[in-house]
Amino acid sequence: MERETRVLDIRGRRFLLGPRTWLMGVVNVTPDSFSDGGRYFDAEKAVARGLELAAEGADILDVGGESTRPGSLPVPAAEELRRVVPVIEALRERTAVLLSVDTTKAAVARAAFDAGADIVNDTSAFRFDPAMPGEVARSGAGVILMHMQGTPLTMQKSPRYDDLLGEIGAFLAERVRVAEAAGIPRERIIVDPGIGFGKSFEDNLELLRRQEVFHELGRPLLLGFSRKAFLGRILDLPAGERLEGTIAAAVLSVERGAHILRVHDVGPVARAVRAAEAILGLGAGAAAAGDPDGNAIDGKGGDVL
Repeated sequence: MERETRVLDIRGRRFLLGPRTWLMGVVNVTPDSFSDGGRYFDAEKAVARGLELAAEGADILDVGGESTRPGSLPVPAAEELRRVVPVIEALRERTAVLLSVDTTKAAVARAAFDAGADIVNDTSAFRFDPAMPGEVARSGAGVILMHMQGTPLTMQKSPRYDDLLGEIGAFLAERVRVAEAAGIPRERIIVDPGIGFGKSFEDNLELLRRQEVFHELGRPLLLGFSRKAFLGRILDLPAGERLEGTIAAAVLSVERGAHILRVHDVGPVARAVRAAEAILGLGAGAAAAGDPDGNAIDGKGGDVL
């Protein structure tokens, strides 16, 4: 089985996405995250968590200092900076994995880039801060453009679409054009349909089932479904007990061709993803399955161009 490949340029380093599914590990430096409730709010604990996720196989660490859970309010830029910059600086000194800052604020992105971040994960897709496109263009960093209906405060108040896939696809295509107009090359852009961000239960399931339609955008596809409420509704379990649902969504996404999966539990998801890739004849999992000596093969070796 072959999947669509995409080239991703991060500050002059070029990566081939597609042969192997990348994993983005979540590092929440917040007191009110839906998934871990402030467990890593302390900077030292956040750094330790990031290093743990890197050791488990994360390709990217996504460091965030502002919760985007439904109903959450914005955090002042100064507080967000206080939370994320020390963590990014410490991680940059201790790991070579790509670092992402989860923010919608240009000032936070600028400081994060200076601290060593390689990517900005902008859940507003440049809608909340008009200075963000220029900041990304100047930095050479990558950018994740995500679809959200409304804001975190309002997004889950009866979200509605006439054409779910068409509207999200059109939004992301328009945001890619905005990025290009600001001087950001296409090869630095990743797209995310925003599962759980202004979507109903049925919308989230449809996005997972039909995610392959977003390959038409021609950019790497990132999905973030880890521990989210729609999985809790299916399983009738709290956020910390939704690993099996997360793995089910991850395996489906491998089969559908997603390039990057944003997850909290990198270790178990990585094992499931590599097994799925081997079964499907994809990536490092397939190579390892065909190794007559049974040697482990580093899946990251073939990604850098």
